[in-house]
Amino acid sequence: MEAQWQADRSALRDLLHTRPDLSLQEMARRIHRSYTWAKDWAKRLAAAPPDDLDVLVSRSRARCTPPPDWDPLVLQRLEQMRLFPPEGLQRTPGPKALLYYLPRDEELQQRACRLPRSTSTIWQQLKQLGLLAPSSVPTHKEELLCEPLEEVQVDWKDPGVPADPSGEGKKQHVLEVLNFVDAGTSILLAARVQGDFHARTALLAVIDFLREQGRPQRFSFDHDPRWMGGPGGWDFPSALLQFLAAVGVGARICPPHRPDKNAFVERYHRNYKQECLQVHRPQNLEEVKRVTEAYQQHYNWERPHQGRACGNCPPRQKFRELPTLPPLPETVQADRWLTHYHRRVFARLVGSDGCVSVNRDTYYIATALARQKIALVVDAPSASFDVLVGASVLKRLPIKGVLRGNLPLETFVERMLEQAESEERQRQAAKARWTQRGLWDSTP
Repeated sequence: MEAQWQADRSALRDLLHTRPDLSLQEMARRIHRSYTWAKDWAKRLAAAPPDDLDVLVSRSRARCTPPPDWDPLVLQRLEQMRLFPPEGLQRTPGPKALLYYLPRDEELQQRACRLPRSTSTIWQQLKQLGLLAPSSVPTHKEELLCEPLEEVQVDWKDPGVPADPSGEGKKQHVLEVLNFVDAGTSILLAARVQGDFHARTALLAVIDFLREQGRPQRFSFDHDPRWMGGPGGWDFPSALLQFLAAVGVGARICPPHRPDKNAFVERYHRNYKQECLQVHRPQNLEEVKRVTEAYQQHYNWERPHQGRACGNCPPRQKFRELPTLPPLPETVQADRWLTHYHRRVFARLVGSDGCVSVNRDTYYIATALARQKIALVVDAPSASFDVLVGASVLKRLPIKGVLRGNLPLETFVERMLEQAESEERQRQAAKARWTQRGLWDSTP
């Protein structure tokens, strides 16, 4: 468990440095931890150097024995001071004021009662006494609008075209439409219809988009395995994430089951379904392409959009002039993605053979550590993993398959497409194994 805890703390530190715009509650949700945990560890991580590993190690501060009960007189005085403010105070005293007044009570001084020393303890006592008003339900907070072409949201839409009429459920739908929507203007920038979207073709579609449109500041994706890589390595950057980092495009990965975090493309999908697919009901690939191209023209230039940015005007009528995005570079620093993961911790369970698997590659740790969790810490300058067992560094292992130095763009693209194809083969192999065991969930 210690290795997993260190990995979670490392992930929180990475979010604090790379995504300061996120709230602590959102960070905790992404790491699958509580808000209180994120709040406590954010304070500890902020007080430590950014690459300090010692701060990630657990140090228990729990009491060995339960605290003694509070003297009933302390609770009685606390209730009196809360309801009847002392010394002429003309407001209801809060925790800080009560910390000031409690030690001044003469009877508490004579009896030498143990008194609260923190505002959190005062809050707990007030809650126990029923003296706190119920908390109000937080209202929805609108997110700030992006600048035009700052963030492009990407997602698939199933047009519902059956390839096999005898099929059942989503398995019969093989055609998909990959949509690119600008979060700053709601413009549909591109829509690609294809029947064989997998890790390689999905990456190729993103590359084609960047070649045609240029590089936005970031892309926004969900947790579809075609974006995130093969099973067992989803916490390690996939070919897509490595490519985007190398060419200088950020990636915002939305947490699972949160379509509101990819709201602009999701809203477009609703319109596309109701106003195009359910009206024309295309029956094959060519018909899907035809109705999608016609709807893209209608959506961008003719249909009024009620979004905040558009103000009841068609998106392209509202934003006739768009900024020019920088093109893809001719040469790429292939290992640039490592700097984004420097000092990141990845937890792995050591197998019976003493090995762990990271990104489809196997690393030997030690047979003596079989069935134990260890932590792998990325060291970007040396392109290696530091293997941590507890707080001790066991060894340093070079990260396999890392491309170093500057490469021509086309060479780098081919290598990333090969890596994406390898990720897809691994995912399909795992899907076959899990299907035999009845463990496969078809939900992306």
